[in-house]
Amino acid sequence: MIKTIVFDFGDVFLTLDKSATGKHLKENGISELDVELVKINNAYEKGMVSSAEFIHCYTKRFNRLTTETFKTAWNSILIEFPEHRLKFLKKLKAEGNFKLILLSNTNELHINWVKENISVYEEFRSCFDQFYLSHEIHFRKPDASIFEFVLDQNGLKPDETLFVDDTLEHTLTAQKLGIRTWHLQAGQEEVTELFSKKSDLF
Repeated sequence: MIKTIVFDFGDVFLTLDKSATGKHLKENGISELDVELVKINNAYEKGMVSSAEFIHCYTKRFNRLTTETFKTAWNSILIEFPEHRLKFLKKLKAEGNFKLILLSNTNELHINWVKENISVYEEFRSCFDQFYLSHEIHFRKPDASIFEFVLDQNGLKPDETLFVDDTLEHTLTAQKLGIRTWHLQAGQEEVTELFSKKSDLF
């Protein structure tokens, strides 16, 4: 029986356009990210690099980028928070049948944008018993360590825990640890369909 549900944030609750940042960077002459920049991005998601250092890595490397053009490009992935998803979460919280945890790969620039532009963010955050952001806990998906951290911190049994994420690689790691999963197909499925899509678990 599922006792805890662990939700991703982006493309589960917050709608993303995952191609937007790449398009914006391309407009500024950056066609693809090399291995070094991918490492920097991952380090930033783990909170190992400050926002100022992160921005400087890009503006120093690509002189067509200013701080503002980079921030606009970086945050362009973030779109909106549909009301029906919050309504679903609030109902889930009010019913009190499950421990609710958020587990998101994110970073300070993205979260600052969300706080400034998504009016329901604090209401959303208050629905969770635990709220884990990768840059605050210094772990990131799909590393097994982030799931082990959540299980240990909350005394969870993997087979009583459901993890909902739109990225297959993340759900595969969770499965290896015995966690139940739903690989949500963003754009084709809605988190509000949880109990019909995964009825076998409830």
